[in-house]
Formats: sequence, structure tokens, C-alpha cells
Amino acid sequence: MIFKQLFDSKSSTYTYIISSGEGREALIIDPVIEHTDEYINVLTNLKLKLVKVIDTHIHADHITGMNELNKRTNCTRIMGEKSKSEVIDLKIKDNEKIKVENIELKAIYTPGHTDCSYSYLMNDRVFTGDTLLINGTGRTDFQNGNPYDAYDSLFNKLLKLPDTTLVYPAHDYNGKKNSTIQNEKNNNPRLQVSSKEQYAEIMNNLNLANPKMMDIAVPANLKGLTINQIK
Repeated sequence: MIFKQLFDSKSSTYTYIISSGEGREALIIDPVIEHTDEYINVLTNLKLKLVKVIDTHIHADHITGMNELNKRTNCTRIMGEKSKSEVIDLKIKDNEKIKVENIELKAIYTPGHTDCSYSYLMNDRVFTGDTLLINGTGRTDFQNGNPYDAYDSLFNKLLKLPDTTLVYPAHDYNGKKNSTIQNEKNNNPRLQVSSKEQYAEIMNNLNLANPKMMDIAVPANLKGLTINQIK
């Protein structure tokens, strides 16, 4: 299997390129528009055909690369059925499977960070978007986020996966590349709570500044626009 984890230093976003092997079909999760050429180069060098691209949710800190990749490769743009994006080719339901040759991902609806957040389980690993981060969890104070929904997504869905499941988030701000469900249960300070009310109290008092790109990125990602088209 080909598994590439790429990083955007500006937004601290992780992008994943996955394929069952060289010369086969591929999918990309959470691409950043500024790195489109880099993704295309990886695909070309490995003789991969990009057939599907997934965003875990509507991002507020960068413009997605899925629309540019669609223009250049004719790949299918995928998000969960709760997404308000106007340019998605395929909206998938909770527990629905996404297949690319020998690769299979199962969608898990994990709202809380946003109301359109989905995680994707692939064998021994799960792509958690911003729902579960390494030693953290996604903020819940915009885009119809809700700390009670986040608690349910974390404790009743993601943390019920096998302890050895690898966690690959959409962001990390401290140089960490992955974790495990067990590590997060044991060490993630946001998860050391005894009730959903306690979790909500923590999340409702973070007092974080809005992402710098939010006013540009959210409308761009909803409508499939580039930076130049918004200005």
C-alpha cells in the first residue's frame, strides 16, 4: 500500500494520499489548494490515477484543493451528506463505504467541531479530521459546532474503536504525525472528563481567536472558489 502524509505549514494541515500500489488508482484526503502541484507530482511519480478526493469537513483555515484537483484529474469530490458544499459530486451517509480498488474506507459521522464533520476508518487507522486531534480535540464554537455533539462523537464513536487503531488527524500544531486510540484515552487532556457537561464547560471556555482565513476559506470551500475568485 502507498500511504503518504503531507503537511501544509501555513495551516498545519495534514493531507493523505492513499493507493493500493504503484500504477493503481488513488484517493486524497483533505488537500490544500496551494499544494496541488505537489500532489500531482506525487501521483505522476508513482503512476497513480486520482479517482476520489475527500474533505473531512468544511475547513475554516485553508481553501481546499479538491476543486482544483477535480479540474486537473476529473476525480470525484466526496463529503458527508451533512455537508453544505455546493460542488460535491458524491455525498455519503454514516457507515457508508468508499472503495478505491483494494482500499476501503468507512464513513463515521462525527459532528461537534462542525455539523458536517466525518471521520474515515480504514483497517488499522482512522482519519479523524478535526474531531479528534493528538492530545486535543477540535473547537466547537463556529460552523454549527456543538460540544455535546463532539462528546458523543468522541466517547460513543471514535474512542470505541480498538485501542490499537492509529489516529491520523487533519491538523497538528506540535509536529506529531499520528497517535493511537489508547494513547488519546490515556493522555489527551480533553478526554479526562467524567461527563458531557464537564466536556462542554471546557470547550465553551476556550476563548480562541477565529482562524485567520475563516472569512475567506469557509465561503470559498462552500462554493468551490479560489482565493482570486473571492477577492
